[in-house]
Amino acid sequence: METNDTSDRALQQRIRAGDESAFDTVFRSHYADLVRMAESIVRERALAEEVAQEVMLELWRRRESLQVEQTFRAYLLRSTRNRALNHIRHQRVVAREAAIAAIDPPSAPSAEDEMLGTELEQAVRAAINGLPDKCREVFKLSRDQGLRYAEIAVALEISEKTVEKRMGQALAELRERLDQWLPSGAGSGKREAGRGKT
Repeated sequence: METNDTSDRALQQRIRAGDESAFDTVFRSHYADLVRMAESIVRERALAEEVAQEVMLELWRRRESLQVEQTFRAYLLRSTRNRALNHIRHQRVVAREAAIAAIDPPSAPSAEDEMLGTELEQAVRAAINGLPDKCREVFKLSRDQGLRYAEIAVALEISEKTVEKRMGQALAELRERLDQWLPSGAGSGKREAGRGKT
């Protein structure tokens, strides 16, 4: 059930005043949708329920400063998506660190390798940050968090075709921006034309 703008404003005022029955109304109206949104991202029902509950608890904790510009549904879905994606990001960081720890530590890189690595890292970060906002969001969800296009479409509430289009644009721009760092033939080739062919 989705409340209209007038009802949402009234509920928001009541929740800010500490009205538990108003909070209960919002909880019962939107909890199931929040669980579905979270589950589409975290792929685990129990964890999805935990995420949805955390979002609702946070809503109650911050009730006195609550500012819902749109509808409660839009506000809560966005909060749930962000919390679920943060959880995925944290899981991947932990898994990556565990994988690195399981491998023998590599030999220390030379000063030159370290400098080149830093320069490349800065170039990549600058290239990604320079992408249009919507393309950058799709790229990061795909590459940083490992979400499939279908999952990104659900999370951002857009079509898969739109996801594909934004990802294609992001990759094309990154290839152009990072052309000097790519092997011959991998980028646009403008600055690599003088190199030998592979």
